[in-house]
Amino acid sequence: MPAHTPLDIPDDPKLAQNIIHFARALRSAGLPVGPGRVIDAIRAVEAAGFTERRDFYWTLHACFVNRPEHRIVFAQIFRLYWRDPRFLEHMMSMLLPAIRGVQEEQKANAAEKRAAEALLQGVEQGLPDPVPEETGSEIEIDASLTMSAEERLRTLDFEQMSTEEVARAKRMLARLELPVKPLKSRRTRIDLQGHRVAWRRTMRNSMRQGGEIYDIALKKRQQRWPNLVVLCDISGSMSQYSRVILHFLHAVSNAKGADWAKVHAFTFGTRLTNITRHLRHRDVDAALAAAGAEAQDWEGGTRIGSCLHTFNRDWSRRVMGQGAVVLLITDGLDRDDPVALEKEIERLHLSARRLIWLNPLLRWDGFAPKAQGIRTMLPHVDSFRAGHSIASLEDLADVISRPEDVGEKARLLQLIAE
Repeated sequence: MPAHTPLDIPDDPKLAQNIIHFARALRSAGLPVGPGRVIDAIRAVEAAGFTERRDFYWTLHACFVNRPEHRIVFAQIFRLYWRDPRFLEHMMSMLLPAIRGVQEEQKANAAEKRAAEALLQGVEQGLPDPVPEETGSEIEIDASLTMSAEERLRTLDFEQMSTEEVARAKRMLARLELPVKPLKSRRTRIDLQGHRVAWRRTMRNSMRQGGEIYDIALKKRQQRWPNLVVLCDISGSMSQYSRVILHFLHAVSNAKGADWAKVHAFTFGTRLTNITRHLRHRDVDAALAAAGAEAQDWEGGTRIGSCLHTFNRDWSRRVMGQGAVVLLITDGLDRDDPVALEKEIERLHLSARRLIWLNPLLRWDGFAPKAQGIRTMLPHVDSFRAGHSIASLEDLADVISRPEDVGEKARLLQLIAE
């Protein structure tokens, strides 16, 4: 059998062109693929060559994939794209029916959906419009009982959303509000509709009138709004959820006439990062880009205990005054010392007016607190709720307004006791 020589890319321009289009599909699916990586991929294939499909796969994989979460998307796009690498037009004509089939599957995973959309983007624009078929009669469909697209999107898991659905979800989250009931302060102010007598003001007025009391001054307690403190996990297991939830936090931070006194946002993975000032930018893209540049531990590991220790030591007294409500957004998968974690979560609970834990893992039926981090933190939160969809974030307003709402905490604590 004759030996195979490396493929000469300049003599095979169609393969180089296909690699360029393949890189565009990867970029549309969310992979950070720039012109430099495309050139490196072409040179790598030219230098290494390939004798079989597997060699070609791993050559491109080494050039385009640098994060573990990108492997699935890359594998799906490669499987769909390189079915017929002879030339682009014939390949796309064979590929489109297969991609549509993937998109129409109700249980298709998010990687397949993003891969299919990335390949279809810009391809169907050049296809001719289908010729309408002549129909003999008009069929009417009663869709009164069907779920609308917006209603379906409200209950859809963030991790299962396609690229288009994520964009629509972000627009819906930008319209959400998170109202809160005001708190009664110990301080009072003079008010004609008050229910308590302001004796000092009454006596002061009587001294101006020779000691006679003609009017009784009334007062009532002032109202104030609490602070909202958000601790959002941005580790690898939470990356898809945290990116969408940060859009929601940006909307809450910049809402007109917001009820919250101040909104403080922190991200944590292997270290704690304060992104409060970045979320104050009106433009959501600029705000999240600045927050991403500030937080250097995106999609990394998780050290909840040490991050809570940093927050309690450096930030608790600054942002937790006057009855702050704390939202802890994490899956609880932590490898820190459970004793230290319990100490820090207990201190956070004692400092907060209410500590609400949003956990995306609660979306699963029959969820059980098997992880050590979840078992450690659960007794020290006021409410344990799911945080995997738009509907779960909409329920936050009721959860904050009802101190007796504990979510799934009671049931899970019973499981731990058993």
